[in-house]
Amino acid sequence: MKERCDVNLSVLLLFIVAPAAIGALLLLVKNSTLRKVIVYPVSLAIIAGSVWLLFARFNGGPAHDFWGIEAMNWLTLLFGGVIALYLLIRSLMEKRWLVSVFVLVQAVPILFLEIANHFGVKGVPHVLIENCLAFDRFSLIMALIIGIIGTLICVYALGYMDEFTHHHHEFKDKRRSFFFILFVFIGAMFGIVFSNSLLWMYFFWEVTTLSSFLLIRYTGTEEAVKNAYRALLFNLIGGVAFAGAIYWMYFSTGTIELDKMLILAPQKSLVLIPAVLLAFAGMTKSAQMPFSGWLLGAMVAPTPVSALLHSSTMVKAGVFIIIKMAPILVNTYAGMIIAFIGMATFLFTSLLAISQRNAKRVLAYSTIANLGLIVACGGVGTEQAVWAAILLIIFHAVAKGLLFISVGTIEHRIGSRDIEDMQSLVVKMPVLAIFMVVGIAGMFLAPFGMLISKWAVLKAFVDTNPVLAVILAFGSAATLFFWAKWLGRIIGITKAERKGEESVSIHEWISLYPLALGTVAVTAIFPLISKALIEPWIAQVYLQVLGNAKPVGLGESNVMIMLIMLVLMLVMPIGLLYYRASRKNAKLSEMYLAGANVHGSEKYLGSIGVVQQNETKNYYLENYVGEKRLFPAAVTTAIVLLAILTGVSAIWRN
Repeated sequence: MKERCDVNLSVLLLFIVAPAAIGALLLLVKNSTLRKVIVYPVSLAIIAGSVWLLFARFNGGPAHDFWGIEAMNWLTLLFGGVIALYLLIRSLMEKRWLVSVFVLVQAVPILFLEIANHFGVKGVPHVLIENCLAFDRFSLIMALIIGIIGTLICVYALGYMDEFTHHHHEFKDKRRSFFFILFVFIGAMFGIVFSNSLLWMYFFWEVTTLSSFLLIRYTGTEEAVKNAYRALLFNLIGGVAFAGAIYWMYFSTGTIELDKMLILAPQKSLVLIPAVLLAFAGMTKSAQMPFSGWLLGAMVAPTPVSALLHSSTMVKAGVFIIIKMAPILVNTYAGMIIAFIGMATFLFTSLLAISQRNAKRVLAYSTIANLGLIVACGGVGTEQAVWAAILLIIFHAVAKGLLFISVGTIEHRIGSRDIEDMQSLVVKMPVLAIFMVVGIAGMFLAPFGMLISKWAVLKAFVDTNPVLAVILAFGSAATLFFWAKWLGRIIGITKAERKGEESVSIHEWISLYPLALGTVAVTAIFPLISKALIEPWIAQVYLQVLGNAKPVGLGESNVMIMLIMLVLMLVMPIGLLYYRASRKNAKLSEMYLAGANVHGSEKYLGSIGVVQQNETKNYYLENYVGEKRLFPAAVTTAIVLLAILTGVSAIWRN
């Protein structure tokens, strides 16, 4: 539900247009120093603007801005056609026939509908769009994630891409287009969360799809191009569903505005099908089973791409629209099946993460799993479930953004993404080790954000469908397994080797420190976030859509317990900080191997005097939860659930 506010539409348009304009400027900048001179103040301005939105008053209506809105209508029509033409030509040239088909299937009807609504076509009714943009507390939360985390990752990319280009001479230097796409993407994400017109949202949705496609294939290798087209295909499938929802709303209800769609929520026969179609589009964008393969393949892109598009922001566009549909999906069979798809994704990808040694694939599977939890909450659709889902979005965006860029920085230092090679990281790179510990703790240790959210999810599931709670328990056990073994690898000390962190660029530190502090801070202030932003939005929506709104939250006593545990959990990073400060005078001793040590090494005398190498490694259980064994079963399960969802939706309609 759109909440009336006094934020002028011109301001919202500025958030959308300005990053794209800056991106176009960066496309012309060859000099690395000049690029930094531009990126820093622009990033600071976006962060400041996002924070400024916190102080917007939620009373009264937005100012009318005919010329700005009319100009954007023409721009979305023009650039929508350009995007479709570009993808069509490129896919035809590279013989990706299925991609070409899906481009045409969605682009032609949408462009026809826009032209018909602009100029009038016989037989096509004209639909007046009263509010193309909307601003509420949920869009504010998303804007803060995009504006703060997104721009910090762009700053991080300044240092990372310099190193990437330096180390990979085999790849063409395309930093100009890289930063152009990053900032266009940020503008498009603002467009998605501020759009009230489904046509506008669809346009920005496709801009993020194009951005992902171009950035995944950045290196131009055969693997990168293949994975880019897989991502494009799956997102285009979701785009077809999005286009179908627009057509349904246009011709069945005479509106394509999101707030009016929610007003019609009590009339399930009118809006359930488009809500399911939008939820399906959200599931493809957020890489739910059986579409999760595209996000795993996207890990071939440079780390800033993984952190920005495929963890912290773009995939959140998918769950954003699902949560928007939650008041329509609540208490429906379709919503419950969507919840089971999300929980199946959570369970399977959590198990699959156990079998991975590649750090970015572990993070990718973890991302998909947590998105699955959010999808499940959106499918359940109750107030408590939606409250938990929004908390999950916030905590996951901060912690996973920190983890991705930490891994990227570590990879450049040690030359590997293998978590086994991160042994003794606390000795080699203590500051980066602290950041990793904070990020990992944020994902699974009490009382950091993800566990707070899972607690709320558990309560919502128990109240709705206990089977979902059982799946949550098993999936959470798997997450404990893979996070704990990675954490143990980082803080375990087997060597006295020390490698300095002096080579880490200032641009990377500038991003790492705020994200590490933010992971702790959002946990400490989550009751304030809930009371000021989440709870009022839920009350507003459910009161206007369903006529009532149940109270949400954990309760004051549980909040106090969480805050006490937060203080206790800070012991680990504080202890590591103390170790870093005192390590210059510390003496690292060899491990004691029952008196059988070979002096000055990690070797020992085994039976009959044979020298053996002492080493420890994690369990990966590939024979049980490896991709070859488990992935086909996961995809099959998801396809069956999607088929049931299609059938249930059709029966409900009839």
